[in-house]
Amino acid sequence: MGEEKEGAKERVVDISLKDLSKKLEEFANARDWNKYHSPRNLLLAMVGEVGELSEIFQWRGEVEKGLPNWEESDKEHLGEELSDVLLYLIRLSDICGIDLADAASRKLVKNAIKYPSPKVL
Repeated sequence: MGEEKEGAKERVVDISLKDLSKKLEEFANARDWNKYHSPRNLLLAMVGEVGELSEIFQWRGEVEKGLPNWEESDKEHLGEELSDVLLYLIRLSDICGIDLADAASRKLVKNAIKYPSPKVL
Protein backbone atom coordinates (compact mmCIF):
# COMPACT_ATOMS: atom_id res chain seq x y z
CA MET A 1 0.00 0.00 0.00
CA GLY A 2 1.55 3.30 -1.10
CA GLU A 3 1.76 6.12 1.41
CA GLU A 4 3.09 9.66 1.41
CA LYS A 5 3.74 12.11 4.23
CA GLU A 6 1.52 15.17 4.37
CA GLY A 7 2.59 17.45 7.17
CA ALA A 8 2.28 15.68 10.51
CA LYS A 9 -0.31 13.16 9.32
CA GLU A 10 0.06 10.19 7.04
CA ARG A 11 -2.15 9.91 3.99
CA VAL A 12 -2.91 6.61 2.29
CA VAL A 13 -2.62 7.04 -1.46
CA ASP A 14 -3.87 3.68 -2.67
CA ILE A 15 -5.55 0.89 -0.74
CA SER A 16 -7.46 -2.18 -1.91
CA LEU A 17 -10.86 -3.39 -0.74
CA LYS A 18 -9.08 -6.42 0.75
CA ASP A 19 -6.75 -4.14 2.74
CA LEU A 20 -9.70 -2.11 4.03
CA SER A 21 -11.53 -5.32 4.88
CA LYS A 22 -8.57 -6.57 6.90
CA LYS A 23 -8.27 -3.26 8.77
CA LEU A 24 -12.00 -3.30 9.56
CA GLU A 25 -11.79 -6.87 10.85
CA GLU A 26 -8.80 -5.99 13.04
CA PHE A 27 -10.61 -2.87 14.31
CA ALA A 28 -13.71 -4.88 15.24
CA ASN A 29 -11.68 -7.68 16.83
CA ALA A 30 -9.66 -5.26 18.95
CA ARG A 31 -12.89 -3.82 20.39
CA ASP A 32 -14.81 -7.11 20.62
CA TRP A 33 -17.46 -5.70 18.28
CA ASN A 34 -18.01 -8.82 16.18
CA LYS A 35 -20.97 -9.79 18.37
CA TYR A 36 -22.71 -6.64 17.10
CA HIS A 37 -21.76 -7.08 13.45
CA SER A 38 -24.73 -9.05 12.20
CA PRO A 39 -25.84 -8.38 8.61
CA ARG A 40 -28.96 -6.58 9.88
CA ASN A 41 -27.07 -4.34 12.30
CA LEU A 42 -24.45 -3.42 9.71
CA LEU A 43 -27.10 -2.68 7.10
CA LEU A 44 -29.04 -0.44 9.47
CA ALA A 45 -25.85 1.37 10.49
CA MET A 46 -24.99 1.89 6.82
CA VAL A 47 -28.48 3.25 6.10
CA GLY A 48 -28.00 5.71 8.96
CA GLU A 49 -24.74 6.85 7.39
CA VAL A 50 -26.46 7.24 4.00
CA GLY A 51 -28.93 9.51 5.80
CA GLU A 52 -26.06 11.62 7.12
CA LEU A 53 -24.61 11.74 3.62
CA SER A 54 -27.98 12.83 2.24
CA GLU A 55 -28.17 15.68 4.76
CA ILE A 56 -25.06 17.22 3.26
CA PHE A 57 -26.84 17.65 -0.08
CA GLN A 58 -30.36 18.19 1.26
CA TRP A 59 -30.76 21.94 0.76
CA ARG A 60 -28.05 22.64 -1.82
CA GLY A 61 -30.02 21.86 -4.96
CA GLU A 62 -27.96 20.55 -7.86
CA VAL A 63 -24.20 20.90 -7.43
CA GLU A 64 -21.47 20.98 -10.05
CA LYS A 65 -19.10 18.07 -10.53
CA GLY A 66 -15.98 18.53 -8.49
CA LEU A 67 -17.90 20.74 -6.04
CA PRO A 68 -16.02 23.90 -7.09
CA ASN A 69 -18.09 26.22 -4.87
CA TRP A 70 -17.77 24.15 -1.70
CA GLU A 71 -15.60 25.02 1.27
CA GLU A 72 -12.77 22.60 1.99
CA SER A 73 -14.36 21.80 5.36
CA ASP A 74 -17.57 20.78 3.56
CA LYS A 75 -15.62 18.55 1.19
CA GLU A 76 -13.81 16.98 4.12
CA HIS A 77 -17.14 16.29 5.86
CA LEU A 78 -18.47 14.75 2.63
CA GLY A 79 -15.40 12.53 2.41
CA GLU A 80 -15.94 11.35 5.97
CA GLU A 81 -19.58 10.43 5.35
CA LEU A 82 -18.76 8.71 2.05
CA SER A 83 -16.08 6.76 3.89
CA ASP A 84 -18.53 5.71 6.61
CA VAL A 85 -20.87 4.29 3.95
CA LEU A 86 -18.02 2.52 2.15
CA LEU A 87 -16.62 1.00 5.32
CA TYR A 88 -20.00 -0.32 6.44
CA LEU A 89 -20.59 -1.73 2.95
CA ILE A 90 -17.25 -3.54 2.99
CA ARG A 91 -17.87 -4.92 6.48
CA LEU A 92 -21.40 -6.02 5.54
CA SER A 93 -20.15 -7.82 2.45
CA ASP A 94 -17.47 -9.60 4.49
CA ILE A 95 -19.91 -10.71 7.18
CA CYS A 96 -22.21 -12.02 4.43
CA GLY A 97 -19.35 -13.87 2.74
CA ILE A 98 -19.49 -11.78 -0.43
CA ASP A 99 -16.30 -10.83 -2.27
CA LEU A 100 -17.31 -7.24 -3.00
CA ALA A 101 -14.63 -6.57 -5.63
CA ASP A 102 -15.59 -9.72 -7.53
CA ALA A 103 -19.32 -8.99 -7.21
CA ALA A 104 -18.83 -5.42 -8.44
CA SER A 105 -16.72 -6.59 -11.39
CA ARG A 106 -19.35 -9.16 -12.36
CA LYS A 107 -22.09 -6.54 -12.05
CA LEU A 108 -20.22 -4.21 -14.41
CA VAL A 109 -20.10 -7.00 -16.99
CA LYS A 110 -23.83 -7.69 -16.56
CA ASN A 111 -24.61 -3.98 -16.89
CA ALA A 112 -22.54 -3.73 -20.08
CA ILE A 113 -24.62 -6.53 -21.58
CA LYS A 114 -27.92 -5.16 -20.29
CA TYR A 115 -27.14 -1.58 -21.36
CA PRO A 116 -24.93 -1.81 -24.45
CA SER A 117 -23.33 1.38 -25.68
CA PRO A 118 -25.07 2.93 -28.70
CA LYS A 119 -23.59 1.89 -32.01
CA VAL A 120 -21.73 4.60 -33.86
CA LEU A 121 -22.78 4.84 -37.51
